[in-house]
Amino acid sequence: MSKESSPRGVTTGNTYTDLGASTAEALEISRASRALARERIGDADYEDRIRQRCSIAVGDFSMAGLLRFHKKPVEAGLAALSLSAPLITDIRMVQVGIQKKGHTSPVLCALDYGAEMASAQGITRSRAGIQALGDKLEGSVIVIGNAPSALLAVCDLVRDGCRPALVIGTPVGFVKASESKEELRTLDIPSVSNEGTRGGTPVAVAAINEIITIYAEITRSS
Repeated sequence: MSKESSPRGVTTGNTYTDLGASTAEALEISRASRALARERIGDADYEDRIRQRCSIAVGDFSMAGLLRFHKKPVEAGLAALSLSAPLITDIRMVQVGIQKKGHTSPVLCALDYGAEMASAQGITRSRAGIQALGDKLEGSVIVIGNAPSALLAVCDLVRDGCRPALVIGTPVGFVKASESKEELRTLDIPSVSNEGTRGGTPVAVAAINEIITIYAEITRSS
């Protein structure tokens, strides 16, 4: 368990709700998968729930041991959702994968911004989009599932004074993916990341969707 794990949160056991499961069969599969993950990973706090969901997303329980939680990211994400802070993604697949139920935050994609900058500077569209979003990153939840260049751009902006509420950074690949996540973990902001070259859209989406699910459970019970 991470030394920076959150205090024990309310876990839901067999009453767990999957906001994306719209049929009885889908919910049955989700609950069965979650039961296996709870048994293998544990269920001590909200971070364990993220470990469970990310492991289910990639079909590999070893993912749980690769995840890193910095500066109480779940609490930061819940606070951001309560303010309807924007959720900003690096690519369309992450944007589409984020649950639209259970919260009122807009979900934006960096690819919709900075096209001229990308062409002029010869940088990736996702990096340019992150740079072009500028002030919109302040107080936002940034979800990077694919592009190390986008995560490195986020890191640069944070060092220049930008303060997103939370950064989920799990880019995948052999070029700068591991390094970008290591850099993220050096910053004084809440983050969820994983060690090594693994990761990808399924991990990033699973992490933010679990935070959304926890938020929906809290608001429903309050």
